[in-house]
Amino acid sequence: MTRSSSSIWGVGTSAFRKQVSVGGPRLAWQAAVEALDDAGLKASEIEAVYAGTVFGDPGTVTRSLQQIGIVEVPVITIENACASGTSAFHESRMAVETGRYERVLAFGIETMTAHFDGAISPIASDPEGAQGYAMPSIYGMSAARYQHEYGVTQEQMAAVAVKNRRHALGNPRAQHRKAVTVEQVLDSPMVADPITLFQCCSIADAAAAAIVGPLGGSQDPAQEVAVRSSALRSGRRWDHTADKVWGWDIVADTAAQACEAAGVGIGDIDVFEVHDAFTIGEIITTEALGLCGLGEGGRLVESGRTALGGAQPVNPSGGLLSRGHPLGATGLAQIAEVVWQLRGMAADRQAPGARLGAVETMGGGTAGIDGNACVVAVLEQAG
Repeated sequence: MTRSSSSIWGVGTSAFRKQVSVGGPRLAWQAAVEALDDAGLKASEIEAVYAGTVFGDPGTVTRSLQQIGIVEVPVITIENACASGTSAFHESRMAVETGRYERVLAFGIETMTAHFDGAISPIASDPEGAQGYAMPSIYGMSAARYQHEYGVTQEQMAAVAVKNRRHALGNPRAQHRKAVTVEQVLDSPMVADPITLFQCCSIADAAAAAIVGPLGGSQDPAQEVAVRSSALRSGRRWDHTADKVWGWDIVADTAAQACEAAGVGIGDIDVFEVHDAFTIGEIITTEALGLCGLGEGGRLVESGRTALGGAQPVNPSGGLLSRGHPLGATGLAQIAEVVWQLRGMAADRQAPGARLGAVETMGGGTAGIDGNACVVAVLEQAG
């Protein structure tokens, strides 16, 4: 029996592409209108908006949504790096469960190509930024440490990209929908040794949305997906004394909190959407979530357990590696995917019989802290 008192009534996303000519308002229309239609609501029925965006101009969310008729309501914009969208979702859920609102739009939007040609660089005043490290460099150092300490192989890291690209063949909204081999991944240009180009996510322009309301309160309760729990944390202090790579502890701590609140173990989860901005990221995250032991993430992906057809598929959407990574929209795209999975609506990428799903998004980039923010949500088929 679910412990939740909130649920997801509807979801929607735009396509994920480099589509600078489309613009934020049109992307917002595509995602928000799909979510409203899915929930059977009019724009005028939304009582509040919690939105995630990172690089948008001031007022981006309000300007993007006013064309739809979402006006005269509180609009709260959250910047939590890559976890901005799921942070907005978490706050939407909390607003419903505390009785503050009954129909809330959780929304995320990012037009990355208007701001970047390639990799995101840390803030120049942080030590990483001052040394010229972009995000691939930071993940590259984690990968090198994993190779040294645990024997993670180049082929195991490449297998993450192969798996997620294969999953994306069934996702018409993903940016990259072409299968690749281990050899092609390893032969792609080196970006930050040992990470090659096909092991990095791409920037993208997109929007994503979810309607959150009281459990059983929608027009079609059988299509609701219950929010069993969600947890949001910032990272602990992280420096040379840390015994694990950057990002490991914040994911483990947040997942433990979410699972305890949901009353489930990680082995109960049927399908996952996790933050795989780089291949090593998925390997580290699956360990931190508890899908395998420390240092066993490479062997886990090789085993096939996290592929479609395996016991616990990870990133059936194709993940960030295939979909792309428009920071503010990413977390809500993950939420939408798990909703479709739990409803049995994921077509060629469906995880059969999925009843419990989990979403994990980790936003990093603050020097001295083990991640800006991490959100883990546990969702349950309500029917």
